Amino acid sequence: MNREEALHIFRHSEEIVSATEVDASIAKMAQAIRTEMSEDFPLVLSVMGGAAVFTGMLLPHLDFPLEFDYIHLTRYRNTTKGGSDMQWRVAPAESVKDRVVLVLDDILDEGETMAAIRDRILAMGAKRFLSAVLCEKLIDKDKPLRPDFCGFEVPDRYVFGCGMDAKGYWRNLPTIRALTDGA
Repeated sequence: MNREEALHIFRHSEEIVSATEVDASIAKMAQAIRTEMSEDFPLVLSVMGGAAVFTGMLLPHLDFPLEFDYIHLTRYRNTTKGGSDMQWRVAPAESVKDRVVLVLDDILDEGETMAAIRDRILAMGAKRFLSAVLCEKLIDKDKPLRPDFCGFEVPDRYVFGCGMDAKGYWRNLPTIRALTDGA
């Protein structure tokens, strides 16, 4: 990994969601989350590392009591295709028992990762599971779940920015970009 490779990826991409659109969508999503769960004292879990930026943008809008923690389950490992084997780096804590749990993630592609998180959290005794994603990828395949809250639907292309990476690069962008041919 190097600077030139990162710049090559950027040059072979196009912006599909502006920073202004990201900010407006997160504010709208936060309002929907407040309406749904502000009385629940939820446990909010951020899926590292992709959801770090999205979480940092969303949490200040959730102006009600909540508890925050993180989990880490991966299947990408700096590639552009998710593998079939999932690796728990940080599993949910016992604090999910009898709680309303909101899981934040950057993107819902095929839904396998979020479904595995949901299944684990519910098996650990959570009272209710909800999910919020910045993006849901539009794919021609049935998914094991749909997000309860979603900022954007994005095309079936590799997208990055706002916490999502392209081969480990560009999580820091305030916009959402999609790879084009040549990347």
